[in-house]
Amino acid sequence: MNYQTFAPPAHLAPYVRFFWTLECEVPAGMPYVHRCMADGCPELLFHYKGKFDKLNGDNQVENCFSSGLQAQSRHFKRFIIKRDFGLFGVYLYPNALLELFHFAATDLTNGMPDLQTVLGIEADMLEEQMMLATDNKQRINIISRFLEMKVAKAKTVRPEITQTIRHIIASKGIHNVETLAGKQFLSLRQFERQFKTLSGFSPKLFTRIIRFQSAIAEAKNQSRSLTQIAYDCGYYDQSHFIHDFREFSGYHPKHYFSGKSEAPILY
Repeated sequence: MNYQTFAPPAHLAPYVRFFWTLECEVPAGMPYVHRCMADGCPELLFHYKGKFDKLNGDNQVENCFSSGLQAQSRHFKRFIIKRDFGLFGVYLYPNALLELFHFAATDLTNGMPDLQTVLGIEADMLEEQMMLATDNKQRINIISRFLEMKVAKAKTVRPEITQTIRHIIASKGIHNVETLAGKQFLSLRQFERQFKTLSGFSPKLFTRIIRFQSAIAEAKNQSRSLTQIAYDCGYYDQSHFIHDFREFSGYHPKHYFSGKSEAPILY
């Protein structure tokens, strides 16, 4: 399996966290199952080789888009593919949904709309260009040019809330919601309403998901105990850590950190 990340151009950095690619050769008769964890950020996805399908709760296969948006989600999802694949992703900040694509984040939360739903008449040409690109460097150039056109028409919405969202991500979710609201000189109710429009989640749920993601990132440090990881990621105790991990991944953390889960450690 080959997973790579690429930094966006500086002028796209307020909207794009990074670009990524995932490629894998799948042996015949050995389907590859991938589990996507809960995530506070949306991402554009382009299957340029092969195509994953979604597994529902009964392990029944559901058709999935070739290109589209995986919105921010509080639920894990499972996908399957039976052949070699190549997948290109644009990992976005939540504010990109409203500022670039004119969707309130709450309209898309937990959803997976196809590219036509998100982009309308622009979708077909972009999808074709991404599919026919000779390599991922060319795909980065194509999607960067497309997003640059979106940025040129973007209207900044509540920059102070956007900055708060970015700060929560950068600080790995270790925040008090009341304190965040006070810094914006807003009542708690006003702050929560505006935050949810831009992120798709309440501030409390968003910080929980970001904190969970920071714990996943610690999986690469095998020398630390689960208790150490929990405390370092801002959990009050191990029971809260286990509760969030089960809710957002479907796994007990011990199973995930064993490296035997369906979700490979990519971070």
